[in-house]
Amino acid sequence: MLYNNNTYEHKFGGDSMKVLAKSIEMVAWTDEQGNIKPIRFKISNKDESISVIKVDKIISVLNEKLAGNFMRVYTCQSIIKGAERVYELKYELSTCRWILYKL
Repeated sequence: MLYNNNTYEHKFGGDSMKVLAKSIEMVAWTDEQGNIKPIRFKISNKDESISVIKVDKIISVLNEKLAGNFMRVYTCQSIIKGAERVYELKYELSTCRWILYKL
């Protein structure tokens, strides 16, 4: 783990991921057993434009409890701005909110 200019970064597969914790709009599907699969999401850019990111691969799905809130954590992979990136999505079960946590 690295600390750089007050930004927490985590090394994963050679790429560093910065904690963003940004709320996002998500398109997902749910199967008969209640398993949720993220498909694509929208994120606001710094220049106020919107990007749509397609979830190419789900690497892992974990459950966590953060400050009393149950979350489902998805480690995913996509092509973002022409480069393959690994990132982390969180789904907050109590509020049904999606968060782009690390990128």
